[in-house]
Amino acid sequence: MSPEPFNGLQAEDEYTLSEELGKEAARERLEAHWSTWFQERDVQELKAAGINALRIPIGYWAFENFSEGTPYVKGAEAYLDKAIGWARQCGMKVWVDLHGAPGSQNGFDNSGQSGIVDWQKGDNIQKTFEVLKVMARKYGSEEYADVVHAIELINEPISWGNNKFDVTYQFSVDAYWKVKELCTNKNLQIIMHDAFVALPAWVDLPGRTSDRNTDGSNLFGIDTHLYQVFVDEDKKLNQDQHAQKACGWGQMLGTSNKVMPTYVGEWTAATDICAYPDGHTEPGYTCNVDGCQCQGNTASNNWKEPMVRAVRKYMEAQLDAFEANTDGFFFWAWKAPGAWNFMDGVRQGWIPQPLTDRMFPNQCGFPSPTARRGKRNTMGAKAPF
Repeated sequence: MSPEPFNGLQAEDEYTLSEELGKEAARERLEAHWSTWFQERDVQELKAAGINALRIPIGYWAFENFSEGTPYVKGAEAYLDKAIGWARQCGMKVWVDLHGAPGSQNGFDNSGQSGIVDWQKGDNIQKTFEVLKVMARKYGSEEYADVVHAIELINEPISWGNNKFDVTYQFSVDAYWKVKELCTNKNLQIIMHDAFVALPAWVDLPGRTSDRNTDGSNLFGIDTHLYQVFVDEDKKLNQDQHAQKACGWGQMLGTSNKVMPTYVGEWTAATDICAYPDGHTEPGYTCNVDGCQCQGNTASNNWKEPMVRAVRKYMEAQLDAFEANTDGFFFWAWKAPGAWNFMDGVRQGWIPQPLTDRMFPNQCGFPSPTARRGKRNTMGAKAPF
């Protein structure tokens, strides 16, 4: 999320950063980052902007490095605990998200180690269970019951290459019961990412994880991540088409949410569009008309009104679809470049304030946010370290 810890290095993830620097120098550099990147005042700003929950990612090595078998350094757990304390003081809830698993579940840099996917090899799944048990004993205890709403079993395990979906599916069932067995907070929700497999593949899961909350709701929830910026199909859309596609997500999400609590654990305002002075948008990265701006190469603090309105339109469509059809949704991220930065969106007007305000009402045909005010719903932001 921040390039600063990598300045002057060849490293591209936390594994290679620690490997390149050595543990002591890596610990010093990471401590400098952890201690400044996310502060109590940031939680207070998010609360004031309408956020009621944080999804906080953390790597397995924060809890268990398995006899120092990797170059990773510990230390992030203490800063996670600080953030949970700040959230508690603000009356907010927290998801503790296992973002990096032993062996890497996806080969993405945000898993800690890019380029390899060995999670389903050897004893790495068993090691993942051991880490989740540590997390369950601590964050699933009564001590944290007022603030930790959920533990996410794993983030974004891929379902291709070295990973098989049936193994991931069985992991989710086994991990659910292992975590629940150790939790003294019997209302803790357990969340599983959908592994990039359509939500209908998960609909029979509640029958295998049949615990219930005290209000009767299912304690197993599914997390899906929805973006329109990574695949070629989405790069061909103008902003009206992006908004229409976001509205279309509502049916899929609503169907899933009737079966089990369904969350959009990551989403963003980013699209690859250019906004023209007359207000129309086109897909792309460059334009030659005077006054035209492209989102991908223009800092958000320099956006003119057509771009601000275009991004606001897409934001509101997503907010409407998610609020009407899910139990909650977490914007990626609290702080990041461009249209990925929630607080910049608040300050610059492309995220509504209050979050129920609409410049483009009834885009999707769902009930208005104010009409749904009594519905339990989590509006969160990703607060990474």
